Amino acid sequence: MTEERYSRQLKLLGREGQERLHEATVLVAGLGGLGSPVTLYLSAAGVGKLVLVDKGRLELSNLNRQVLYSVNDIGKFKALVAAEKVRSLNPSVSVEPYVMNVQDERLEELVRQADVVVDCLDNWAGRLTLDRLTWIYSKPLVHGGIAEFYGQVTTILRGKTHCLKCVLGITSEQGGEPPQVIGPTPGVIGAIQAAEVIKLVTGIGEPLFNRLLIMDLKRGEFTTLEVRGNPECECW
Repeated sequence: MTEERYSRQLKLLGREGQERLHEATVLVAGLGGLGSPVTLYLSAAGVGKLVLVDKGRLELSNLNRQVLYSVNDIGKFKALVAAEKVRSLNPSVSVEPYVMNVQDERLEELVRQADVVVDCLDNWAGRLTLDRLTWIYSKPLVHGGIAEFYGQVTTILRGKTHCLKCVLGITSEQGGEPPQVIGPTPGVIGAIQAAEVIKLVTGIGEPLFNRLLIMDLKRGEFTTLEVRGNPECECW
């Protein structure tokens, strides 16, 4: 660990907290608008190992919000490009890219090995898969969702909260086209998700357990709601 690199956060996290980050494995599912700031901030913070999962290639229309990439990356697999950006930003971070979607059977083992899983997806079917696997293995799931000027974040953990499916009332039938969005929306929500990961790993602060943070950038408002879900939850 390079003390100078982390000097602005060592006094906040302490050496023990920084070491916990260095020893942590975080799985980021989805490397688009949300996954970009999450990946950048976690690598900059010194998370020891990032597992990056995305099946897509970069398109020109992604660049209004996916700040991890440039025009030179168009047509390339996001997972592979993101891994190179992480290595360039912080060589002390170990990074494993996987060009695959979350329905791939390999994901279960990746979730089992992770300390925290971050939901940066843009579809509910994929979120249900993450929800199920993190529930089975009792791994924290940091959910983020965005649309237009709006976003939301909550953290799910078996034993402390109900599952994401119950908390948000998700059904596998929910779908449709990915939402329209301005760039700052995933930027802010992704930064909050990264902060949730840091809190979970270091034990500092209060994660958004049983709370849903809702952001409205049009009105400049942040609201936190208490959420519980179905007390008879037997989803998984």
